Amino acid sequence: MGLSRRAFLRRSAAGILLAGSTDLLRVAAPPAGYGPLVDDPAGRLALPEGFTYAVVSEAGATRLDTGEPTPRNHDGTGAFAVAGGGTVLVLNHEIREGAGTELAVPHLDGLVYDPGAAGGCTIVTTDAAGRRVSERVGVAGTSTNCAGGVTPWGTWLTCEETEARAGDRGYERDHGYVFEVDPFDRAAIRDPRPVKALGRYSHEALAVDPATGEIYLTEDAAAPNGLVYRWVPPQGVRPGRGVLRGLGDTDGVLAAMRCTDEGGAHVDDLSRASSAGTTYAVEWVEVPDRDGREQSVRRQLDDGRVTRAHKLEGAWWGDGGAYIVSSFSTSHRGQVWFYDPWRSTFTLRLLFTGQDDGGDGPDNISVSPHGGVIIAEDGDGTNHLVGASEDGSTFRLARGERGSEFTGPVFSADGRVLFANLQVPGTMFAITGPWG
Repeated sequence: MGLSRRAFLRRSAAGILLAGSTDLLRVAAPPAGYGPLVDDPAGRLALPEGFTYAVVSEAGATRLDTGEPTPRNHDGTGAFAVAGGGTVLVLNHEIREGAGTELAVPHLDGLVYDPGAAGGCTIVTTDAAGRRVSERVGVAGTSTNCAGGVTPWGTWLTCEETEARAGDRGYERDHGYVFEVDPFDRAAIRDPRPVKALGRYSHEALAVDPATGEIYLTEDAAAPNGLVYRWVPPQGVRPGRGVLRGLGDTDGVLAAMRCTDEGGAHVDDLSRASSAGTTYAVEWVEVPDRDGREQSVRRQLDDGRVTRAHKLEGAWWGDGGAYIVSSFSTSHRGQVWFYDPWRSTFTLRLLFTGQDDGGDGPDNISVSPHGGVIIAEDGDGTNHLVGASEDGSTFRLARGERGSEFTGPVFSADGRVLFANLQVPGTMFAITGPWG
């Protein structure tokens, strides 16, 4: 999706304004997508003709290897290849209630951070066709595990979307951290501990630069609105398996994004951008107290020093940079931005307008091995999985038939299976078909 600054605008059938490369104007692109969605007789998931789905994990219906029912509230998901074929998925469960709530992540010995919290992750294994093989607990006793991000070294960083303290909701420990979950090494997930170097705030998602180990993080918060953060590893430290676990609480540098426009004027909020292709220069402002002991991190930096956004959501590394989603703002129905670390620029790639019953509330995002990105909607009314192709065209890939938001779209490593969830009560689907 490489863009020049001379971006053009294109309105799609899904109610999205897109910026595409001017080079693509020379060739007439084929129609996007896989055709109209076909109603599902089972009332679960509408897909294009020729596509099918299977249920992989469902709250209260499937069971963990240890016998407990699958927890509820499926959210962000990371996928990892299994030698010989198949996929291991780390699945977030966004449960904010205290321990004892219905369909919580089971508190198994050695896997619990806070005995008073009910959220966490499960680890789901499938075969090469996406069929369920097993499911087990990855981490328990965390709170509001929303999204997160995969790492270049093959682990999942799960994010707590909360700033709750010990004593809230019966919690015994502070929350608002990032935890690392190894999908393969059972010893590495025992005695879970937060990566405090990444800060304590209402984490949403993150993306890791494989070249530098720098981590870009989003914050879903309001009053004031949240921030985009960058964590830079300490000098001489190369993040990898087990490295984050050994960091000190203040190791590395955590900083918040500040954008300026072409005239050098400060941009206080991403909602100021009203045209796809808008590009800002970026600098980073160091966070004074990343653990937010006296004041929430986002309140430590005033509006004149940072750039905010309402409901910063998904993040994913691809195409040499970080895709960042701003789900809602004052004048439109959501944005997808791209941060280029080499140019230190932030470019608006997709602008959702909410027209034609589509493009409403983009949330989780992932880069597709077939080109472009897949976006999960969390909007009003019917929600979809929306594809955006490299040529700037968009299409609806799936429609949820039960009113819930979509979460966690991610492909298997070979591109054969798209895994995606409906959050409530919590169902993971494996979608297969004539990808291209």
